[in-house]
Amino acid sequence: MDEQSVNNTLSKGSKTKEKILKHALKLFSSKGFKATTVRDIAGSIGIKQSALYNHFKNKDEILETLIQDLTTSAIVTLFDNKDPSELHKEGKSLLMGIATTFKLLSFDGQNEALFKLLMQELFRNERIREIYNEYFYQENVKKLSGIFFGMMQEEVIKSSDPLLLANEFFSPLFFYQMQVSLLKLDKKSTSSVVSLFEKHVEHFWDNVKVEKQASLF
Repeated sequence: MDEQSVNNTLSKGSKTKEKILKHALKLFSSKGFKATTVRDIAGSIGIKQSALYNHFKNKDEILETLIQDLTTSAIVTLFDNKDPSELHKEGKSLLMGIATTFKLLSFDGQNEALFKLLMQELFRNERIREIYNEYFYQENVKKLSGIFFGMMQEEVIKSSDPLLLANEFFSPLFFYQMQVSLLKLDKKSTSSVVSLFEKHVEHFWDNVKVEKQASLF
């Protein structure tokens, strides 16, 4: 087999693997991991089960690969590629950017399916619980608490417990994101929820910001 043929074969194999992951995610998020069979996944793509086993040894390995995708979610990478020593200077605009990320991901098909899979498997899969606790929540809370501490030092926001403040900021965003997913699942309007992401930031900021005293001169 020449080099071109090898490359074509590898490319075809890679596309098949991507299809398996895409269809498996859709089925896992709609039917649930336990209720979905390898036959279901292969059938949704139009391939034989034996062909699927050329790429994954079992259903658990497919799930493990999808779990790895969770660690590269935009929520996990909120503060990546940014200088942490400068983030506190962004103030309210930083918080608005975080809230916007949460809202946009609520309407992104891939991330919505990953989120639904995450919610369904939290109580069944220890690995997913570890990812949720470490990457989705604790790491972001820890980073934001450091940013809030910097804002307090600069007297941009009032002195408080920065860790508690970070928890108070993030918790509603996760709740609103879940609400959007549930409304979409029942094919109901999300208009009552989508504006809450920005309203949360406005309300939060009004309560924590330091009011500047007007100059007398």
